[in-house]
Amino acid sequence: MSRICDLTGKTALNGNNVSHSNVKTKRKFYPNLQTKRFYIPEEDRWITLKVSTSAIKTINKNGITAVINKFIKKGYV
Repeated sequence: MSRICDLTGKTALNGNNVSHSNVKTKRKFYPNLQTKRFYIPEEDRWITLKVSTSAIKTINKNGITAVINKFIKKGYV
């Protein structure tokens, strides 16, 4: 399973672990992804999405239909 947000397209970022002695080793910063079910009343069905927590907050604020339409228009979906 890939660690990509279904709506925003957020992926992992690369960076460094920095020790006390300032030795740097590679690491990844993963997005905070959650698997969540959303109900779409227009289609009268449930969908399951793997979305970031920031996308969940946007959905709670604007509604699932508006958010999906916005991200389709921007080309993320």
